[in-house]
Amino acid sequence: MAVLWLDEVGKDDIGDVGGKGASLGELAGAGLPVPPAFVVTAGTYRSFIEETGIDEALFEAVDVDPDDSAALAEAQARAEELILDTEMPADLREEIVETYGNLDDGEAFVAVRSSATAEDLPDASFAGQQETFLNVTEEDLVERVRECWASLFTQRAIYYREQQGFDHEKVDIAVVVQRMVDAEKSGVMFTSHPSTGEDELIIEAAWGLGEAVVAGEVSPDNYVIDRASGDLDSVTVAEKNTMYVKSETGETVSEGVPEDKRTAQVLDESEIDRLVELGERVEDHYGEPQDVEWAIVDGEVFMLQSRPITTITEADAGAGAETGVADGSGADDTTAEEVILTGLGASPGVASGPVRLVERLDQLDKVEEGDLIVTEMTTPDMVPAMKRAGGIVTDEGGMTSHAAIVSRELGVPAVVGSQSATGTLEDGQLVTIDGDKGTIREGRTTDGERDAVEEVRPQSPVKPMTATEVKVNVSIPEAAERAAATGADGVGLLRLEHMILSTNKTPQKYIADHGEDAYIEEIVEGVRRSADEFYPRPVRVRTLDAPTDEFRQLQGGGDEPDEHNPMLGYRGIRRSLDTPEVFVHELEAFRRLYEMGYDNVEIMFPLVNDVEDVRRARDLMEEAGIDIDKRSWGVMIETPASALCVGEMAKAGIDFASFGTNDLTQYTLAVDRNNGQVADRFDELHPAVLELIGETIETCREHDVETSICGQAGSKSKMVDFLVNEGVSSISANIDAVRDVQHEVKRVEQKLILDTVR
Repeated sequence: MAVLWLDEVGKDDIGDVGGKGASLGELAGAGLPVPPAFVVTAGTYRSFIEETGIDEALFEAVDVDPDDSAALAEAQARAEELILDTEMPADLREEIVETYGNLDDGEAFVAVRSSATAEDLPDASFAGQQETFLNVTEEDLVERVRECWASLFTQRAIYYREQQGFDHEKVDIAVVVQRMVDAEKSGVMFTSHPSTGEDELIIEAAWGLGEAVVAGEVSPDNYVIDRASGDLDSVTVAEKNTMYVKSETGETVSEGVPEDKRTAQVLDESEIDRLVELGERVEDHYGEPQDVEWAIVDGEVFMLQSRPITTITEADAGAGAETGVADGSGADDTTAEEVILTGLGASPGVASGPVRLVERLDQLDKVEEGDLIVTEMTTPDMVPAMKRAGGIVTDEGGMTSHAAIVSRELGVPAVVGSQSATGTLEDGQLVTIDGDKGTIREGRTTDGERDAVEEVRPQSPVKPMTATEVKVNVSIPEAAERAAATGADGVGLLRLEHMILSTNKTPQKYIADHGEDAYIEEIVEGVRRSADEFYPRPVRVRTLDAPTDEFRQLQGGGDEPDEHNPMLGYRGIRRSLDTPEVFVHELEAFRRLYEMGYDNVEIMFPLVNDVEDVRRARDLMEEAGIDIDKRSWGVMIETPASALCVGEMAKAGIDFASFGTNDLTQYTLAVDRNNGQVADRFDELHPAVLELIGETIETCREHDVETSICGQAGSKSKMVDFLVNEGVSSISANIDAVRDVQHEVKRVEQKLILDTVR
């Protein structure tokens, strides 16, 4: 058949419907309500080029020198000409149009999305996203399908396949045609609290399409449900002034909410119950808390997207971390006066300070360290000022607004959706905001204040002395001071991608907008903060390891590949080696840091598989002017391949190998932690995982290479016991777990000594 309905496909049909089609089919197969769709199969594309006789000319046209830009441009133009100027066979055209006719009697607006596949190349990770078209109707449907097919031969896609030695003839493409949802009500749902991780389900709802809620342009209604009891704990009905709707032409436009709906509650009891039911099913299916986008049409709830909540762990560890004031526990016992305003507590912690009203971007300079930004809603351009701020208050937005997400990542208290903060508060006014309770009070908090850095400083000045070093993981540079206060022996993992993602631009986009030097300095300044705090203790910096789905959310992310499983795709060292023109800027940043005297900085390469990866990375370091014999550099052990090949990597010159247990476990056991069907099988202490770790440590000791762990399992006592007994060099823990791990390491080491003398 030329087409397959979504309920006919699943995860085992990637070869027929591509990654996107298989993923949607899997969601539908789990019984979750997704908008109806069908897939023009990969075999249909194959039949089209073969039956029309253009296949030989097509593959001949794209067989070019990938380094010849003129030839690439000519190849793309010729491929597009062959596909777009060739008439689609009548029977195929009729089947597509007839199938479309079963979507709303042929009146539906649909999204037409490419879904590339390479059945015989399971390790293919195509560098270049194929086309997607929105709000398509029958008139343009067939043409859009052909344009999706043609997008398989963009210059970037041709270049990548040629570079990787992939045969163009083996790559096919499916096309997903899915009904677009003209939502009457829409919003987001968190199956756990995104700031605290508490066992409560949060729903945000507004009128019309979901763009306004996700963008933070409207303050949505907020519903909090106790997961344990099922009770509706609280309902906050916001004034909703703006809504997005689909015009008659299919365009998304903004318009005012009718007067009778502006202060009306969006969801009724039955809709809340239905969303709670679906939220629990989604979490059960994926095995972890989810951030779900949903829409309601004619009383029917549709699930549009679901992704893991990524802020819970960081928020728990960093609540109030950079504010310099108390958390919510002491707010009621202070001299702050009555509540002036209320909103949604979007990022935990309490902060006091002067109000700085920001109505335009050119007013950001007046925000000084510890000031409270009060604005209608934040934008990515405000991030530098948000880093300086002691707290954030917005008129608009909900738990998924820019202000809420960035504040949680920075550990800055935030109250969003206050409706009228910019009109009620005055510049310079001294207030206290509570990011837990969602309140703004007159005056400054006095009782209960404490330094956030001191919260993690060990109460006992005597550090447990251990032969095994205990280091700390640092997620963002802003947490460096707090991490250093733990007394850790250094940083076992500083993630470079957090510095890049905070710019809200992909590396290529940032360089295009600001220049290469600005990009390099962005990295230098981010690393310097930790290097300064810990000097001379070592700071191990992991080069860029952002999956494509994270990059796709940034400015310039439109060219990112659309991958079925980004964790298995275009990330880590494979991306760095594939785009050396970008990677060299990271290496130049390290060279400058060494030149500035930061000899405590170490370089760590992620998702390395074998010695060839190491050699290529090593050669690029040398080309960048880094003395590989003088500087410390090493690799992440995240795949069975890297564990088994570590001996050859040691001979190639690495100084250390660090276990990333989350990935190593996932890849060893073939267990996707996001899949609720198998999540209970995820076990870092599985004998196979431990054997790989143990053998790696033994091999590295033979070659005088240090070993460490920087994955989450390093904070677990059983893993600590195993690692110390095996002879690991260091263990890196989360900020709030450092002292506990130090004591556990000391206990195990003392037991080993006792066992030898008894």
